[in-house]
Amino acid sequence: MKTPVRALGLGFAGLAQAVSIAAPWNGQPLWWLQLLSLAALVWQLDALRDRTEPRRSWRSAVLYGWVFSTAWLCGTFWWLFVSMHTYGGLAAPLAAMAVLALSAALSLYYGAAAAIYVAFAPVHRTGAVLLFAAAWTLAELLRNSLFTGFPWGAGGYAHVDGPLAAYAPWLGTYGVGAAAAAIATLAAAALRTARAGTRVRDLGVALILLAAPALFAAVHGTPDEAARSRGRIDVALLQGNIPQDEKFIPGGGIATALQWYGEQLLRATAPLVITPETALPLLPSQLPPGYLEAISARYTNGSQTAIVGLPLGNGRVYTNTVLGFGPGRSAPYRYDKHHLVPFGEFVPGLFRWFTDMMNIPLGDFQSGGLAQPPLDWQGQRIAPNICYEDLFGDEIGANFREEASAPTILLNVSNIAWFGDTLAIDQHLAISRMRALEFQRPMVRATNTGATAVIDHRGRVTHALPRLTRGVLAASVEGRAGITPYAWWVSRFGLWPLWGMAIAIVAAASFFVRRPSGRAGSPA
Repeated sequence: MKTPVRALGLGFAGLAQAVSIAAPWNGQPLWWLQLLSLAALVWQLDALRDRTEPRRSWRSAVLYGWVFSTAWLCGTFWWLFVSMHTYGGLAAPLAAMAVLALSAALSLYYGAAAAIYVAFAPVHRTGAVLLFAAAWTLAELLRNSLFTGFPWGAGGYAHVDGPLAAYAPWLGTYGVGAAAAAIATLAAAALRTARAGTRVRDLGVALILLAAPALFAAVHGTPDEAARSRGRIDVALLQGNIPQDEKFIPGGGIATALQWYGEQLLRATAPLVITPETALPLLPSQLPPGYLEAISARYTNGSQTAIVGLPLGNGRVYTNTVLGFGPGRSAPYRYDKHHLVPFGEFVPGLFRWFTDMMNIPLGDFQSGGLAQPPLDWQGQRIAPNICYEDLFGDEIGANFREEASAPTILLNVSNIAWFGDTLAIDQHLAISRMRALEFQRPMVRATNTGATAVIDHRGRVTHALPRLTRGVLAASVEGRAGITPYAWWVSRFGLWPLWGMAIAIVAAASFFVRRPSGRAGSPA
């Protein structure tokens, strides 16, 4: 097969990987499709390894990995085009080029992973499986970390359903992704081999990796069983559905938001009332006189608590903030967004010219601290995160070092109206579900346009509002205690254990592998 034809096929496989995160027809993840699409890439990489001089095939491997991943990432976050063109006013060709350029740049990590696999994979099957899983995991970790990180659509998010979801409380999303990479490598090898016994062995090991969490749980129990109920709390989640092109227009979206959220905050009866991110789209000094004071008085002098999203600032420093108003507080609870969005909330160096081409307000915010204290209310410790902060499980995990102070409920407040009625809504819901699985905590989501939902500690959506509607979601949420294995190690070491193991495997392969001559890529 000619290289251009292979590249075209890998482009379709990459698009299948994107579909596996959230299917366009129903928004649900397809865990099996993620395995098959990644196995298609490994199949082609193994074909390069089968060549007489596999070490000289690394350039083709870079191309294969890059094409696959560029298609995958473009197919995953193509909706960035909507924010830049529809709401930012950037010309359509430039917005499309920006999405393509971002995807292509991030895909260089995966191209390097593919090259490492082809150049250094040992003849023995186990070593090859470990090397691909390690190299692919390094690429995912690099995308999570470099240049503030943008790991949206990581392969592990396809597995919030399915057998690999049981790995999440132990290994986190990147550990789930590593297991998926190992299974995909075994599946590709099984399909390539002509030996029936070898095929059965490889498929058997893949099935064991799929079933291992359930088998372990049957013998030793699961982290979920160790999590203890902290009782229930009733919540009211407000979804204003303010169109993004009206959100900052005086007399338009601003007036609608202030009226609707103000009315709901004053009439709500639930013990905990929550608005989305920047539900009040003005600084306190810009709000109508007495507006915020009325909300504060309503909750400070009552028996309820409200969590309200709004920007704060003094003309020089701004923060994306939620304030908590409730009885017994001399000052409101405050959480400032820690992980800011490049170009949306701050402008990276040398890119001011690019943001000047768009009409997006509220740039250059100041970051809040890591592991800010949760809000204590009615026996629950509620830990907010804002917008795509729930994409960084290691940062959320910083709050779980001590069980006595660990959150019992996770809360995400978002406004992804920037991306319209797209798969961004479904993908973000899957991200929140993964955090619930990792920490065995419920995740409560209050959003402007969707998905406003309650996710239980097993990652299941128990309550949800229809997207792009205005309404109030009333639900009962069960807080949980206990520390999962993932929460224990990520709170102390971050993602460094995964970094260390992956680097050690790649280093061992690059320094110690000695290929025999001939068809070195045909492992037994």
